[in-house]
Amino acid sequence: MRIALDAMGGDFAPEANVKGAMLAAEQLEEDYEILLIGKEDILKQLLKEYGYTGSAIKVVNATQVIDMGEHPTKALTQKPDSSIAVGFGMLKAGKAHAFCSTGNTGAMLVGAMFSVKAVEGILRPSIGGLVPKLNGGFGIILDVGANADCKPEVLEQFGEIGSIYAKYVLEIDNPKVGLMNLGEEEGKGTVNTQAAHQRLKVNPNINFIGNIEGRDMFNDKADVIVCDGYTGNIILKMAESIYDILHAKNMHDPFFDKFNYEAVGGSPILGINGNAVIGHGVSTPLAVCNMVLQAQKMVATNLSERFKKHTGAQ
Repeated sequence: MRIALDAMGGDFAPEANVKGAMLAAEQLEEDYEILLIGKEDILKQLLKEYGYTGSAIKVVNATQVIDMGEHPTKALTQKPDSSIAVGFGMLKAGKAHAFCSTGNTGAMLVGAMFSVKAVEGILRPSIGGLVPKLNGGFGIILDVGANADCKPEVLEQFGEIGSIYAKYVLEIDNPKVGLMNLGEEEGKGTVNTQAAHQRLKVNPNINFIGNIEGRDMFNDKADVIVCDGYTGNIILKMAESIYDILHAKNMHDPFFDKFNYEAVGGSPILGINGNAVIGHGVSTPLAVCNMVLQAQKMVATNLSERFKKHTGAQ
């Protein structure tokens, strides 16, 4: 099993990515290897410099780099030999079973949609964010940025997609699905959330428990939190800021330490024909390592194939 890693993406590339790959290689199961994609001479020199002598990391040459501020579609068109384009090419061809990058988020989303594409029947692929829970473990919130506006049927499908991820990757037997809203009552919310509630409550494929409020993010009311990407991104960034504030005040707690983006490494793109994870632009070696390990779990649980089975796309 091969996990491709964009070695050139992110603010601290390629050094942080190479070090992260080395950390992950120590923890991956024996039948996995990491494909480091980027400028071959630089990557091989770094591996040598850092003393890597193992066989779990291979280098794949890519001569171009998509910068963080570039227009995603233009960059992918004009830079076909970029590390992101090569990574998605390998994912599409089956030469890699997952692709991870801490690079340009827009390019990762566009690359996913134009290479491996959405699973047939999935209305809008989404980005999932992992949510620490007070009782231990994690839940998932989606969407956290791919779709700012969502129709009710899209929100309903997020509940299904999130349930599949929660069941197989987070190992929650019967994940509870909650719709993020401004009140628990059924009639609360926008026109969209009210309509989504009606669809979710009659969906036989999920365990819908109704509306939840912002105060329920970290308790055990819901394992899968459904919202549009506008709301989800604000929630995610606010949660990250809580960790930053506590860290700045030198206050540490095992629960709040999970708010650190390094703890989970990245956010999965869900609903595409393949496994892809987007990491934070400021990812450290530890974050890159955890991003690769999350991708391994997605591969091991055959996640993308489960989306196909769910929609009848096979």
